[in-house]
Amino acid sequence: MRQEHFDTVILGAGAAGMMCAIHAGAYGGKVLIIDHAKAPGEKIRISGGGRCNFTNLGTSARNFISGNPHFSKSALGRYTPQHFIALIEKHGITYHEKTLGQLFCDHSAKDIITLLVKEMEQAGCHMRLATHCEHIEASQAGFVVTLGGESPAKITCRNFVVACGGKSIPKMGATGFGYQLATQFGLAITETRPGLVPLTFGEDVLAGFREIAGISAPARISCGKTGFEEALLFTHRGLSGPAILQISSYWRETNPIRVALCPKTDIGALLYQAKRANTRQTIQTALGEILPRRLVAHLAQTQEWGKILGETSDKKLAEIARFLQNWELYPIGTEGYRTAEVTLGGVDTNELNSRTMEAKKLPGLYFIGEVVDVTGWLGGYNFQWAWASGWAAGTAIADKAAS
Repeated sequence: MRQEHFDTVILGAGAAGMMCAIHAGAYGGKVLIIDHAKAPGEKIRISGGGRCNFTNLGTSARNFISGNPHFSKSALGRYTPQHFIALIEKHGITYHEKTLGQLFCDHSAKDIITLLVKEMEQAGCHMRLATHCEHIEASQAGFVVTLGGESPAKITCRNFVVACGGKSIPKMGATGFGYQLATQFGLAITETRPGLVPLTFGEDVLAGFREIAGISAPARISCGKTGFEEALLFTHRGLSGPAILQISSYWRETNPIRVALCPKTDIGALLYQAKRANTRQTIQTALGEILPRRLVAHLAQTQEWGKILGETSDKKLAEIARFLQNWELYPIGTEGYRTAEVTLGGVDTNELNSRTMEAKKLPGLYFIGEVVDVTGWLGGYNFQWAWASGWAAGTAIADKAAS
């Protein structure tokens, strides 16, 4: 087995790892980035329906879940969405704002991967794919890393960066290896669980959802004091859509969620007005003006709202409005890591320097991106954390080399 030396070895050729390589490679010496996949940036490639929601203009620490809500402020404050926008504009990548500050590539998510690979090449970085880390141990000079796969080698390095993500989407090769490495070096791990994931329900509820699978409606979904106002999607397995994915990161077992359909509409007032305008109109017809008709037909049948407005008391109309805008449901679980977009929890932020992402217990060891206990909302926030945390570690490594 050949022996080599690099100043920095980065485990994971995803968003955070490649960003770190770019900045560490520019001024921080010889950099090697490795990944067990056959191509870099696989999660970038499939993100945003193939167009990559690469950042969010409204990014701030409040858009993230962490045991320490202040930890992300340093990196996010120093590497902002505008910095990444400047980078993609430098490479001539066109983009658009879809909604709520979410920025997507006009053409393809592959443009972002190409950008990152070009930047790494310009920084003199080395990349080895279809290569995995078999063993790592600390040494007096840094670390000794044993690589397997297509490029077996024993490598010494001063810095080792863990950027291999979390457990979400195992079919893309995701594992908990980053957490194993943290544990190996004595770093604490917070509870990990699927985030940004569809919610599942018991058969009693699911039987009804199957009849309206594929229907989407505007909604505000809340759990406790947290709520999100986006689209809701009924599926054969339960509930999905942006609003559900968002609230899933806050939902815990045994807790209910509350669904407010058409949250910007006073449904009670709408029904009263419809009754006064046409007493022969059915409740179902009136609600069909603001909600999908298949959904209304299903609810009218299951809730027995079949009467015409003229035969329905104002009290009953108020009850219908309250149901539609305060619908309580009890999920029994989630679809799990199989479809989860992110992993909640991870390396405890108390173990890391928020400015450099370096382990406090072991200088030269860094953790960045999804493997850290910092999880963003849906809408480009997790990519911005990847860019910012990768930049923070990469520039810290470069600064250390220069000092």
